[in-house]
Amino acid sequence: MVDRRNWLFGALALAGGVLGGALATEFAPGVALAAKGTHSVRAQQFVLLDSKGSQRGVMEVAPRGMAFLAMMDEHGRDRAEMRVTEDGSAALVFYDQSGTHRVVVGETPGGRNGVAVYSGGGRQIALLSVADNNESSLTLYDPTTGKARAGLGVAEDGQPALVLFDQNGKDRAELHVGKRGKPGLALADESGKSIAGMPSEASSGQ
Repeated sequence: MVDRRNWLFGALALAGGVLGGALATEFAPGVALAAKGTHSVRAQQFVLLDSKGSQRGVMEVAPRGMAFLAMMDEHGRDRAEMRVTEDGSAALVFYDQSGTHRVVVGETPGGRNGVAVYSGGGRQIALLSVADNNESSLTLYDPTTGKARAGLGVAEDGQPALVLFDQNGKDRAELHVGKRGKPGLALADESGKSIAGMPSEASSGQ
């Protein structure tokens, strides 16, 4: 009936689960090289204090092997963290005044990296992601349910697509452009069955 390109967005919409809460990020790994020729201090934890004796920063290695640097505001609230887990995942996390994470920038050992933005309630509402094979996507989520509602992406071979999801996170409409520059539009019902599209299957030759 319809050449419905059920694109890569099934995976792209789920990318938030991979990068979301544990989204990891990689940053300048060569900082420690400046220590050459100097004395070193070794410890499992360093605490940074301000002039009033209040804790403003902590650098330590947690029992499970995660190394992190945390920075607090003048009220002792955690506002930013840099983390590297034992498996090599790395993340830079920013918190609001209530302690809720709002922005996470990260990279995982599997090669997927991105930026996730969260609501005041801690629910992910946007994700910009790039996979190891250079597929890229921008996924927007319902701030109430957390389900994907819109996705824009470019596949490894350069084909772009725009996908809209219903309130249950089901793919309902897709607009794409094939390798040869031919556009296509596909509509689906709540069960995922194609109900309309352009061009038809007989005339499509992406």
